[in-house]
Amino acid sequence: MALCTDSSSSLQWKFSQAFGERAPGEDVQDIDMISAMEFEKSGDYLAVGDRGGRVVVFERKDEKDSLNQWHSRNELEQLDFTTMQHPIFHYKTEFQSHEPEFDYLRSLEIEEKINKVKWCATPNGSLFILSTNDKTIKLWKVKDHKPKKVKELNSNPFVHSENVLLAESSFVSGQDKPSVANGYALEWTEKIDNMSSSQDRHAKRANIGETVSARCRKVYAHAHDYNINSISNNSDGETFVSADDLRINLWNLEISDQCFNIIDMKPSNMEDLTEVITAAEFHPIHCNLLAYSSSRGFIRLVDLRQSAICDHQARILQHGESSGLKSFFTEIVSSISDIKFASDGRHLLSRDYMNLKLWDIRMETSPVAIFKIHEHLRPKLCDLYNNDAIFDKFECCLSGYGLHFATGSYSNLLRIFSYGVGSEEGITMEASRNPNRKSHLQAAPRARRSSLSNLTRGFSRQANENWSSGSNELSCNLSSKLLHLAWHPTTNFIACAAGNSLYMYYA
Repeated sequence: MALCTDSSSSLQWKFSQAFGERAPGEDVQDIDMISAMEFEKSGDYLAVGDRGGRVVVFERKDEKDSLNQWHSRNELEQLDFTTMQHPIFHYKTEFQSHEPEFDYLRSLEIEEKINKVKWCATPNGSLFILSTNDKTIKLWKVKDHKPKKVKELNSNPFVHSENVLLAESSFVSGQDKPSVANGYALEWTEKIDNMSSSQDRHAKRANIGETVSARCRKVYAHAHDYNINSISNNSDGETFVSADDLRINLWNLEISDQCFNIIDMKPSNMEDLTEVITAAEFHPIHCNLLAYSSSRGFIRLVDLRQSAICDHQARILQHGESSGLKSFFTEIVSSISDIKFASDGRHLLSRDYMNLKLWDIRMETSPVAIFKIHEHLRPKLCDLYNNDAIFDKFECCLSGYGLHFATGSYSNLLRIFSYGVGSEEGITMEASRNPNRKSHLQAAPRARRSSLSNLTRGFSRQANENWSSGSNELSCNLSSKLLHLAWHPTTNFIACAAGNSLYMYYA
């Protein structure tokens, strides 16, 4: 089914929730920075991974349900439900997914940072999560333990004891929710707009003994020589793929000690390397179709039924924008950092450094729509290369019906577009409690990093010394960047990460 062009007027976005907000001037440790997130298919759960190897799970508990629990019938009749129709999420649990490791064969330290989290479809309603760092993928089962009876609490309902776990309420303002997982303490603060102190006094009940546990069921290891950049579940519910810079492997969820290499881009001589794999995604409907993107801006669509190794017979989606002058940076900025299928399976969204592109997989020569994200930074590509910002990998996401699209930018800006409506400008807002406020922008230098992607073009410091730029001032804050975000599968609701903080918005 084709995308509709009359997707109503531009959406009006409002702040919903914030978790883990830092106080002004508070330093944030690198291990607390959010590095991955995904909604579960039904939209009832959100998984968030961080650089410390932890996965935090949030559960949807809409405000109307909370009101029924915390308010009397007379009180409910006086409340306005018109602003309470968007999802409300509460902290559910967290677990330590990965620990720092040392690869003695390669004399290499492996970070615990979570690169991707993916929810697995299960027929019995159990919660299973795939999480991966650079080398190892793990399958986790999250299980609820049956709570004991609910009982009344006299006096202050916010007094905690060893054996009392207070039920969360969306009307508890500014209360920190600490938890400990494998010795790591992580405090997520839930703060919701439109709260009043009078509502705090209505909290009367608490669940006793309610706990959630996470157990590692499978470990898929020793299959990648290079860092894993993608994992994707198949629609068959039995298999998934993992991708690194040069190879894509196919796994069965039940078999952790064996996988099949289906894409191999490693040349016999590494000096002949021209591109690397940047992302991989299974088709949402057809279990035999797989899309993967490259550092040259190509998207390849392969059929797993064609052959055991699928990298020779592929449909290539490529934007034929060969007109115009090419520079040293042309290929760098065309590298695709993320791809996402729309739920219809016909359309595909891709993000490179400069643009967000919507593709019809039946049209190989050009995208259906192009949304410009960083065009204003084009005169400053030299500065962005020198401080390594040009290699930042921004993610993208689509709404459930594929009519709206979102991605991130610098200064913690969230960019949202609608197909056929305001396609040129879209909506820009800052990831904060006041998304429409103006921020003071300031460029910040960063330490340079190396990547296998650099080898494909022979990048070197000397290669760029002859390039000159004007002013060193940039119109954005490079140290604040919105890289990770997710769109709720059934409603217009976006979760996005700004450093260690998780912000949620609804329309």
